[in-house]
Amino acid sequence: MREDNDPELNGKYLGTITKDFIKVADTLKEASYQVRSRKFSQFPIFPVCKTEQPIGKLLMGNQELAIDWNYYITYLDEFIQRQLIDENGLEDFKQAYKDPDEFCCLFVVDEGFTNFVYIPYPNE
Repeated sequence: MREDNDPELNGKYLGTITKDFIKVADTLKEASYQVRSRKFSQFPIFPVCKTEQPIGKLLMGNQELAIDWNYYITYLDEFIQRQLIDENGLEDFKQAYKDPDEFCCLFVVDEGFTNFVYIPYPNE
C-alpha cells in the first residue's frame, strides 16, 4: 500500500474529491481535532467511498449531503487490526503521515483502487 499521492489518483479522483472536500473540510478538520484531543489516536484517517465500505464509521453520507463520496472516520489502530497496515509498514505510514492540523488523510476506496491521499485543508 502506498502512502503518497499517486499520479493515477491525481488524474482520476482528485477532481471529484476536491469538489466534495471544499464542502466537508471544516467537519473533517474538527473531527480530526477531536480524535487527537481525546487521545483516541494521533493518526485520524477518513476512508472515502462512493458506496458502503466496512472501515470506520460513517461521518457524512452522500445521501444526506450533495456530495459524491461517503466520508467515514477511523484511525490507525483499525488499519492495523484489519491488517491493512502491517507491522513492517507501520513506521513508513507514520513517517508519511502529514501534519493533521494542515492535511486531511483520506483513504480512497473505489472499484479495486485503494490509496492514501493527503489533501490540505483550505486556509481560513
